[in-house]
Amino acid sequence: MATMKMEKTAMNTSSRYSLVTWGGDNRYMTSVLDAPPTSVMDVLRGERATRPSANNTAAAGLRAMLEDAIYELLGPELRDTAVTVRASSLRRSPVVSINSAPLAQVRGILMNQALRLLCAGVTVEDVCRESLLAWRSEAGESDLTLYVDQLDDDDSARLAADVDAHWVTLKRSLGPVSNRWLPRTSLRAYQRLAGGNVILRDVIDLMVGTTSSDVASVVLLDVTTSPLDEGAERVMRYHALVQTLRTSIVPLRTSMFSTATGELWSSDVNEEMLTRSLGDVLDVIGGLAA
Repeated sequence: MATMKMEKTAMNTSSRYSLVTWGGDNRYMTSVLDAPPTSVMDVLRGERATRPSANNTAAAGLRAMLEDAIYELLGPELRDTAVTVRASSLRRSPVVSINSAPLAQVRGILMNQALRLLCAGVTVEDVCRESLLAWRSEAGESDLTLYVDQLDDDDSARLAADVDAHWVTLKRSLGPVSNRWLPRTSLRAYQRLAGGNVILRDVIDLMVGTTSSDVASVVLLDVTTSPLDEGAERVMRYHALVQTLRTSIVPLRTSMFSTATGELWSSDVNEEMLTRSLGDVLDVIGGLAA
């Protein structure tokens, strides 16, 4: 059975087509498909008949390798403050992106809320207003909510127009999310390693599938309002690693969708990917602990 290393799928909202990348090594071959999959969920779920058996043995080995390597990096003494690794730690961009500005942060939060409303089957008429209400009811008052309160009319209109444009891309591209797939949104994960010296934190925007199946069926989706770049691949691997450590079951697939470009990157999870992510995490730990 051929292993899908990386799918990079452009969900064009006017003429829907897919750029799908396959291959058995680190090189990517891209072909244009004019047939289904035509939505993000089509790509994520795939066909049950082609799914591998559930892997419930890799997690123990990965955890042991992490523990040994962390011991070599940090030593045996307990630290006063744990080294905390997050998905954002894996981006490692030396350039400060305009997407780190407060307005862009708010846009990302509101799109996450919009995704949750969409997966819950809520009819959304004013995505900016309704996402803001959902966010406020969950988060309460914070520096960012106060920032939104202080926006002038021009910036408020700019935010609403921006959120609406990203919402159109998400709604057109995502596809139906069936309750039978057990969708969970904003799923948080927390893993303590090395006696608490290292903490891995993660949030999955959308997870579907179950860990109790005899075949791999859990699919992870990260939705971002930024264009995809090299850091996106490291984040995808990190999501897969943390989920494997959390549940002791290797996910079927890890994916990232950009509402800025309509591009989807999706990769089947295998032990090679998880080992690469382990190296990514150790690099971050070494940098943070220095």
